[in-house]
Amino acid sequence: GQRGEEDEHHSLETFTFYLSEPLSKERVEAFSDGVYAIVATLLILDICEDNVPDPREVEEKFHSSLLGALSEYGPNYLAYFGSFVTIGLLWFVHHSLFLYVTKATRLMGLLNILSLAFIGGLPLAYQLTSEFAEKSHNEIEAIQVSCVITFFASIFQFAIWTTALLNETETLHPFARYGGKEHAFMFAKLALYPCVSLGAFFLTCLLSEFSTAIFHLMQIVIPFAFLALRIFVRISLTVVKTMMSFSRRKVVLLEEEEACLSPSETLS
Repeated sequence: GQRGEEDEHHSLETFTFYLSEPLSKERVEAFSDGVYAIVATLLILDICEDNVPDPREVEEKFHSSLLGALSEYGPNYLAYFGSFVTIGLLWFVHHSLFLYVTKATRLMGLLNILSLAFIGGLPLAYQLTSEFAEKSHNEIEAIQVSCVITFFASIFQFAIWTTALLNETETLHPFARYGGKEHAFMFAKLALYPCVSLGAFFLTCLLSEFSTAIFHLMQIVIPFAFLALRIFVRISLTVVKTMMSFSRRKVVLLEEEEACLSPSETLS
């Protein structure tokens, strides 16, 4: 029994050391870029095959109005642009993350593969939300599946950054470390998609009639949220620094007043 416990403890140490071993950062980035490029290509291939109106249908049904024919496929195009923006922003967050990662580990590579696995499911989310765009129970389920895919794709990116923070002196650039210039913004940037997708998921549970158009418009508006996020983080940090400096000045003034008082006045 004692020998078995020692062997188990030794194997656990080996496994922990194995996960902390270095991994080629360049290969992780190259593999990730390839997956993002293929997923983005799959989106446009789907929309080119099935959603181009037939010339005869345009002439007979829409009186030769191409814009009228294209408007019939509005939910499909909206789903495409929403999904493409999601892929593009997740790639942007991934790029920003590995811009500050100086050394990748095997655990970070494993979390990155899990994130890419859900990134590969975004074409499925596009097909579901474009096919079930009418107000029905299937619409709610399609949006929920899309929210779950986006949540896990982004939460594993957040986990990569959290793993890097555990040994930040070796794995992170000083700007992204705790107290660094970009630390607060990296936290907000990586937490945005998990919070938005989780909020949209619970919103569909509360609202029985949740439109897919609103969901995809929300996806398209998120880039502006990234810009607003940087401004909000900068303002928040400025306010916090001002308050901290004001409190420090107050403490210094109190110490100076106490130093100027005589011992009897101090005791009284």
